Amino acid sequence: MGSPKQLLEIDGRPLLARAVEAALASPAWPVVVVLGAHAEKIRPAFARLPVLVAENPAWAEGMASSLRAGITTLRQFSRRLDAALIALCDQPAFSAATIARLVAAQRETGRGIVAARYAGRNGAPALFLREHFPALAALTGEEGARTLLHDDPARVAAVDLPDLALDLDTPADVARLPSELRL
Repeated sequence: MGSPKQLLEIDGRPLLARAVEAALASPAWPVVVVLGAHAEKIRPAFARLPVLVAENPAWAEGMASSLRAGITTLRQFSRRLDAALIALCDQPAFSAATIARLVAAQRETGRGIVAARYAGRNGAPALFLREHFPALAALTGEEGARTLLHDDPARVAAVDLPDLALDLDTPADVARLPSELRL
C-alpha cells in the first residue's frame, strides 16, 4: 500500500481509529489493539482512546502472532473474561452493529465460535468463547484463526455480513470503495 494501511483515512479518520471507535461503541470490553510493524507511526491514530495496547514483536511471523499477543493481553487483564472478539481494521463496514449481531448469534445458538460470513466463507470479525483461548494462543503462521472457523461447522455459528467482504489490502481495493467512503 505504500504506507501502513491502519492509517488510511475514510471520512477523515484512520481505519484503525474507526475500528477501535466501533468496538468502544459496543458492549465489548476491554478493547485491545495489537500493534506490529510501524507501531510508533500507528500509535498516535488512537492515542486518546481508552484501549489496551499489545505489542507484537513477532509480527513478521504472521497473523497468528497478533492473535497470540491479543489473547495474552486479555488473559493478563482478567481471568474472568468470557469471550474475545477478533476484528480487523481494514474492513470499512465493521461497526458496533456488527459486534451486536455476533454477540446476539452467540446467545441464540450457544455456539463457542461465531463468525462473520461473506464471500462464501467464515472470517473476521469472529467471537470466541473463553474455551477457545488456548487454541488461539497456540496458533502459528499467516492463516490466523481460519482453521478454527472452518474445522468443525457444528461448533461455529455463521452470521451473514456481506458488506464485510470489502477489505482494503491493495490500492485497487481502495479504488473500489463506494464513493461515500472515499478517502
